[in-house]
Amino acid sequence: MTNKLKYFIGNWKMFGDFSDYKIIYKINQFSDRSKNILKEKKIVLCVPSTLIHYFKNKLTKKSIFLGVQNCHHHQKYGPFTGALSATMLKKAGAEFIILGHSENRFNGDTNNLLNKKISSSLNEKLKIIYCIGETLKEKRNKKTFHVLKQQINKCLKKSYNPNNILIAYEPVWSIGTNKIPKKIELEKAIKFIKNQTTKIFKRKKSPKVLYGGSVNDRNIRQFKSISLIDGFLIGGASHSPKKFIDIIKNYYK
Repeated sequence: MTNKLKYFIGNWKMFGDFSDYKIIYKINQFSDRSKNILKEKKIVLCVPSTLIHYFKNKLTKKSIFLGVQNCHHHQKYGPFTGALSATMLKKAGAEFIILGHSENRFNGDTNNLLNKKISSSLNEKLKIIYCIGETLKEKRNKKTFHVLKQQINKCLKKSYNPNNILIAYEPVWSIGTNKIPKKIELEKAIKFIKNQTTKIFKRKKSPKVLYGGSVNDRNIRQFKSISLIDGFLIGGASHSPKKFIDIIKNYYK
């Protein structure tokens, strides 16, 4: 078993209602029971914004962290119908926030807009889970590193505290497809990301770099030999407490 801290982050996307507190509760129970055995783990569940306050108040003894999945770029309050700012989400109970997910990029989140979202979220002391990744077309055209460099350099500033930022490498072609990168490809991509962020922040250590894309309880052990990976961003499997917990258990077997 590795002694290096690993993150296991669930992205619920558009899923869940108040009754699904039972999912959070079971995962929280597991985390609390296993903290003496699996010390070097951190569990985060990023849920719809409608649930964050309710879940926070229900978890009286909390061994996990709660997050949300996006925000408006304007920091506090303003004339933006239907929008939620980082300020509002922080006050509702969020500790982490996912930004830059490919689904949001497809719906208009440019690098310039994401820069503002990251800045406003950091100002509210939210921990950033910043998603980057290439499409299948970009991969086939051998533009993976070019895309990653653009997404990193245009959205992260040297003034940011890298301790408050996690980078989630999610190849767009892998999300929901049950396809994962080859080991050598993944190692090269993670190493490239760490080198790029080290240059930006002028520090020896880069932010933590996670992998996301079709992670499940069956393939999780394939990632164990890649020591550069600092954790995982998990989609559909995080809707099931059993599947999510099995991912963690199987990783540490």
